[in-house]
Amino acid sequence: MRYLIGIDVGTSGTKSILIDENGKLIASVTAEYPLYQPQNGWAEQNPEDWWQAAADTLRQITAKVPAEQIAGIGLSGQMHSLVMLDKDNKVVRPAILWCDQRTQAECEDVEAAVGHEKLISITANPALPGFTASKLMWVKKHEPENYAKCAHILLAKDYIRFRLTGEYATEVSDASGMQLLDVANRCWSEEVCNILGVDMAALPKVYESPEITGRVTAEASALTGVPQGVVVAGGGGDNASAAVGTGVCAAGKAFTSIGTSGVVFVPTDKTVIDPKGRIHTFCAAVPGTWHVMGVTQAAGLSLNWFRNNFAKDVSYPELDAACEKLPIGSEKLLYLPFLMGERTPILDSNARGVFFGLSAVHTRNHMCRSVIEGVSFSLYSCLEVLQELDIAVSDMVVCGGGSKSPFWQQLLCDLYGMPVKTVGGEGAALGAAILGGCAAGVYTSVADGCDKTVQARSSMNPDMGKHETYRTFYGLYCRLYPAMRESMRALAQM
Repeated sequence: MRYLIGIDVGTSGTKSILIDENGKLIASVTAEYPLYQPQNGWAEQNPEDWWQAAADTLRQITAKVPAEQIAGIGLSGQMHSLVMLDKDNKVVRPAILWCDQRTQAECEDVEAAVGHEKLISITANPALPGFTASKLMWVKKHEPENYAKCAHILLAKDYIRFRLTGEYATEVSDASGMQLLDVANRCWSEEVCNILGVDMAALPKVYESPEITGRVTAEASALTGVPQGVVVAGGGGDNASAAVGTGVCAAGKAFTSIGTSGVVFVPTDKTVIDPKGRIHTFCAAVPGTWHVMGVTQAAGLSLNWFRNNFAKDVSYPELDAACEKLPIGSEKLLYLPFLMGERTPILDSNARGVFFGLSAVHTRNHMCRSVIEGVSFSLYSCLEVLQELDIAVSDMVVCGGGSKSPFWQQLLCDLYGMPVKTVGGEGAALGAAILGGCAAGVYTSVADGCDKTVQARSSMNPDMGKHETYRTFYGLYCRLYPAMRESMRALAQM
């Protein structure tokens, strides 16, 4: 029997899983680490925390099977997060994360330098604070001494790859979110890099997701328990990997992920670009394909924030049970989930969270349900943008931490007005392991790996009466942000 490892470098923690070649889960271990917010809207982490978490979890899972039977490793991780190494491979500064909103001015600089239309035509996306290029420009402007030290630019999962293999490498799905990749041609854009003054020698080599990018070194083997020489696949950004781990790898299929952020993701056979820039178009983990996705910045983050501050003594299942007893609309209480600004569809780093309609009748449970509904409304707005672009969705999977809640699953099902299903719970980590299996020759293709490992667990159908009720509240939800946009901007500038 051959075994495969998937490593997912998340925002709250790193998960490492071990599966056999048939997809049976042998072990899953997660190690958590802190997120730092030095200022309002900023978000940073220490890459060394990621590596310590990866090494710790790998030591635990590799002890479960004979080492010589471990065939391959795949990597997944939070996208966009900027890691800078100096010439001695030391981390220059804390990584600036995907949810960091400090770079609005730099986004404007990028668009002015490259040109809005040219930027979208090459990178398939407008300049956004979450993306890596604007983070680089921020460091260049505000920390020139750190920018001068930078010899290598990596993303979160690619830092783990470097520590495992000694290779500076990435792959097309994660590189798509750096705003430096020619997304249609799946290679670095020399034109964009030259305009922005980015040294292409500092960029990692770009691979396809199932390709071999390196092998585990003797030093990494001693720290992790993974045998020296095991192949490490390109892997994928968290959502591209989740698509593999949920079997969403062909046109017409889709998934909604409720993790720290939320995503509505649809694979495509060609590059589909929204001229308004409301959705992202990236290379997919399946070679020769792409995907489009809408992003909610604070999905599970909203519920986690609420529980940590207002319901720390209550478990998530208990919160679910309490929310389920309340009516749709939380008795006229709406929540805007803009704790970290927002991407789809408003593209506003100044946006901030709101409880609207709060009255003396409302309890903690009403607020909790409104948080879940507000996040769901935001995800539904992503789906509406995709439908506006004539991207058909006929098969919807719900995944991520929020998918563990039957209440939230059914809420999304009713809100979307379409059947939804769940699959095995390892998501992006499983997708990474499948890609590792492709690199190791365990599977002949990504589709073959999905066929052999991904299994549906449950499905549910919508209540169309509830769908219409949700739509009524959703209509009001959509009116709130435009009415407050200028006030949010004024608040940001105070």
